[in-house]
Amino acid sequence: MRFLVVDDEQRLARTLKLGLEAEGFAVDIAHDGVDGLWLARENAYDAIVLDLMLPKLNGYQVCAALRAEQNWTPILMLTAKNGEWDQVEGLDTGADDYLTKPCSFPVLVARLRAVSRRGARARPTELVLGDLRLDPAARRVWRGDAEVDLTAREFSLLAFLARRAGDVLSKRQILDGVWDTDFDGDPNIVEVYIRHLRNKVDRPYGREAIQTVRGAGYRLGSDGG
Repeated sequence: MRFLVVDDEQRLARTLKLGLEAEGFAVDIAHDGVDGLWLARENAYDAIVLDLMLPKLNGYQVCAALRAEQNWTPILMLTAKNGEWDQVEGLDTGADDYLTKPCSFPVLVARLRAVSRRGARARPTELVLGDLRLDPAARRVWRGDAEVDLTAREFSLLAFLARRAGDVLSKRQILDGVWDTDFDGDPNIVEVYIRHLRNKVDRPYGREAIQTVRGAGYRLGSDGG
């Protein structure tokens, strides 16, 4: 899953980014409303964490602009403004949830998963492809009755492929969706993680679900086998 954090408190935004990345998510950051609005328009996010008191455009304005453009990406407003009418205005403007600072990080992650599930497009609670089953909320994977142990990044890559099962995804698309737009390391990291996944979810079970499409990218078979 890929999130956008829009917050002018740079230390907080960086902390959120590191925490969410440790959970296996990809995270982009903006520190003002104009940059946040631009990123939200240009990229597909599973959810947006949006502060209210932002330079250039405040959070209400960013939210209202996206909804006016029929951009229904789930928005969780995270702000120090804790008045009941602040919450009413935020939700009436089009936010999906409202959380006040300071907040519990596990609660924030749970809220993000919740708004993502009921967000802009249908997202089933579990992803099932043949005998391959993923539970995104619990971050668990099974081949038939056998549970497969994956790292956070491996799980995020597998979930990214599973949500787009049958589609050929380029290395760049995978980097943008599983890592983030700030990633400037070796793009071959994708090949490394693809190999890890094959060694865990395919080869031990006699499957070849994760396919290489020469010159184009990778694809997870829609039947998971």
